[in-house]
Amino acid sequence: MLLRIYTDGAARGNPGKSASGYSVYSGSRILYKNTEYNGTATNNIAEYKAVINALQSVLQKMGPENDIEIYSDSKLMVNQIKGSYKVKDKGLMEQHAKAMKLLSSFSSYKIYDVPRENSGIAAVDKELNLFLDRA
Repeated sequence: MLLRIYTDGAARGNPGKSASGYSVYSGSRILYKNTEYNGTATNNIAEYKAVINALQSVLQKMGPENDIEIYSDSKLMVNQIKGSYKVKDKGLMEQHAKAMKLLSSFSSYKIYDVPRENSGIAAVDKELNLFLDRA
């Protein structure tokens, strides 16, 4: 099954109060979504945690026998996962390694850098901001 995953991370201050969120779709139907508080973190850490949380959730709920497409507005993270950018920050190295290990569990994956205005990203971003307003 092809699953589309939209992820976003947010930090109020950098570092600051942060949260990560995602939504998982099959076709036009949303299967599930989640938002999690990260405590104090950078935006880049929050972006990675969004992907990691989404992948862990998909593995737990749907298993590894899926093809996945990940959409994110984090050019840095997307290009690091694709191997176009080196991971130089020690804090990101651990997150990158976790993401790559999880990605290797799936039948196939693709990851795309999309603008913040993408409807899937915008919906996750809205949820994150509401969540951080309440946190």
